[in-house]
Amino acid sequence: MVAQPGFERDTLTEQLNQVRLKPNILAILDKPSTSRPYHAFRPDFVNDTRIRLGVAFWQDNARTLQKVSDHYGVEAEYLVAILGVETLWGRDTGSFRVMDALSTIAFGYPRRADYFRKELREFLLLARDERLDPFEFKGSYAGAMGAPQFMPSSFHAYAVDWDGDGRHDIWRNTGDILGSIANYFAKHGWKKGEPLLVPATVVGEAYTPLVEDKFNLHYKVSELAAFGVTPAVPLQGDPLAVLAPLEHEPGVTRHWLGLANFYAITRYNRSTLYAMAVHELAGKIKAAYLDPSLLPPPPKPAKAVKAANRQKRRR
Repeated sequence: MVAQPGFERDTLTEQLNQVRLKPNILAILDKPSTSRPYHAFRPDFVNDTRIRLGVAFWQDNARTLQKVSDHYGVEAEYLVAILGVETLWGRDTGSFRVMDALSTIAFGYPRRADYFRKELREFLLLARDERLDPFEFKGSYAGAMGAPQFMPSSFHAYAVDWDGDGRHDIWRNTGDILGSIANYFAKHGWKKGEPLLVPATVVGEAYTPLVEDKFNLHYKVSELAAFGVTPAVPLQGDPLAVLAPLEHEPGVTRHWLGLANFYAITRYNRSTLYAMAVHELAGKIKAAYLDPSLLPPPPKPAKAVKAANRQKRRR
């Protein structure tokens, strides 16, 4: 770091001395990962509250959304949905000091030390370039920041200064936030107007290697036939695709072919559950934005719910 312009050994030492290591972060990392089926994952992100908030966000930022969508070639509903899934449109961006989170993992978790030391370096460069105190930043336990939850390396690669004010403000500036997400998708191959996925028909067991390699676009749709996988609806051309089996109901798995835009969302978060939830939420928000009759009603006040429950008990 001291070899970088603008960094001095004494300053870095002083900053690192202010770090508060967080054992609870290491405990989170050590928790065994559990995989939920899609039908259990979906309600956390595709629900009435997020649909209502998403429509409200779109209404409040319609002009900026349209300009960003047109500039980067990414549909507005997906920009809205990503923000909803990530941070409830900036309402929940994390409570850990980013400096503490990155330092804790960089120096206290050997399995991920190399990656997080690089992220710590990127973060200090970010704070320097944006002329901000590194201890002012709050984020997730892993150091993801702002409304779009960018890691520092993603910030350097994809954050944009949409309004030209000299800052890349992914915390409060709606234009910078939306532009940064759209830029991320555009640079990961987003194709405006193309479907994210289509239903697939699967025959036999030869498709298993495709599931194990579900995050890489290695095969064209025509080549998937050799694995017993074919699209259940007609497709234009012969695009690259990944196979995404998802359990939509207990014991009921549906198979999907994820195309370029689905793949782009899995670059943002390496989870087919996440990508499908973003896709579904985007569709429901767009539908309710265009047709207000589809907007879910607001929840009843607590008193009204209690009164209704009392009425039920009397019947």
